[in-house]
Amino acid sequence: MFKEDRQESRFCWDDLGDINEGRPGLGSMTSVAVYRLMQYTLRDVLISRYDPDTAGKILYEAGLVAGKNFCSNMLPGGLAFPDFIAELQKILKDLAVGILRVEGSDVEKLEFTLCVYEDLDCSGLPMTDETVCDYDEGFIAGILETYTGKRFVVKEIDCWATGDRVCRFRACPAPDEG
Repeated sequence: MFKEDRQESRFCWDDLGDINEGRPGLGSMTSVAVYRLMQYTLRDVLISRYDPDTAGKILYEAGLVAGKNFCSNMLPGGLAFPDFIAELQKILKDLAVGILRVEGSDVEKLEFTLCVYEDLDCSGLPMTDETVCDYDEGFIAGILETYTGKRFVVKEIDCWATGDRVCRFRACPAPDEG
């Protein structure tokens, strides 16, 4: 999907800082509205400055970097696929990111259909004529890439913002990984 030359991200997990030290009274959780305020104003500025497709690509790439780092730092390595998914489901729910369900999988072909209920990014948004979870697509691709060692393309096929009550994603190896 994104064939252009990639520069390695400069982000590292330590860039998140010591949240416990920095927020001893408030802790690590915040409001979904505050998160979405950041997400959708950033999207708006990117669309204004560039165009909707470029904004979507930038958000996907940011999600990809986040997903890789999230997998490397939050999930134990060396797990069999069912155990990996169970741990991912638990962590995403514990962090109130969403409720992940595997709707379909072909582990040999590395093709998956994943659903996220109560998605942090869009559950409850007003209906539009477009899917809005570009960041989530990249996030899932980054997690799967880190777990499998293969690049993935993830595409949202159903979204709360288009009238569905779930965000559904198809994930498969990137064409050069086929």
